[in-house]
Amino acid sequence: MPLSDDQPHTRTRLPVGEQPSSQPNGRQSRPLRTLVTVLVVVALLVVAISIANRGKPDPAPAGRSADGAAATPTAPSGAGPAPSGDQPVSTTANGIAAGFPHTEQGAQSAAANYAVAIGSAEMFRTDSRHTIIATIADPSAAQALQTRLDQGFGGDTATRYGLDAQGRAPKGLTFVSRTVPVGAKSVGYGDSETKVEVWCTGLTGLAGERSVQPVTANWYTLTLALRWTGSDWKLTDYASRQGPAPMPGDQQAATADEITGAVQQFGGFRYAR
Repeated sequence: MPLSDDQPHTRTRLPVGEQPSSQPNGRQSRPLRTLVTVLVVVALLVVAISIANRGKPDPAPAGRSADGAAATPTAPSGAGPAPSGDQPVSTTANGIAAGFPHTEQGAQSAAANYAVAIGSAEMFRTDSRHTIIATIADPSAAQALQTRLDQGFGGDTATRYGLDAQGRAPKGLTFVSRTVPVGAKSVGYGDSETKVEVWCTGLTGLAGERSVQPVTANWYTLTLALRWTGSDWKLTDYASRQGPAPMPGDQQAATADEITGAVQQFGGFRYAR
């Protein structure tokens, strides 16, 4: 039965050597032993990694191979040919690049630059159109090309874009016509004749607040037939087809003033493959 608080209590004392310890010595040393084990394992891992990496060559800088040579650009799988080619030619004729190499790459560069010329606003004016054709065309094909392009860029075509008979835009408006090559490929390259397909995007329309023909973007592929004349690649024929066109982006259209300013401030390029 339980004792009441009024009864005397008895306390027993044991000798000092026989008193139990609150924490055995074995438990006190266990955390220290665990810490030492962890440090040993980490040290062994560091040594193993150092031995594994010993003798491996240093990674080459970007754009360089391990022996210091320039690395050849490669395209990711499924991305098509990687950008490549020499610098654009340094010579021009009537403002159009000229003097292309007698190579497949030279033919592609010529086709890209001729595509820009054919898609320019100057093609809508008779005098500048004839100058362009005389510059880029093979002499044997120049007359046929001129007749065809006169029909394609004059008359009803100019009127459809709001231009007068001389290809001039109404006062206060800026006529925009630009072709921008996106890529090029040869089709049956030969030393004397070849065809090159140039995938392009283009801008066409009238920029200005009163425009009823706003500037729009479109995608198309030009196929240009070229002939080596003995000093340069020259145009003998061309064809055009629509696309391939990517999905339009979710982007707000620029204002008329922004488009006009961009056309007047940003110049075009000469193109090399």
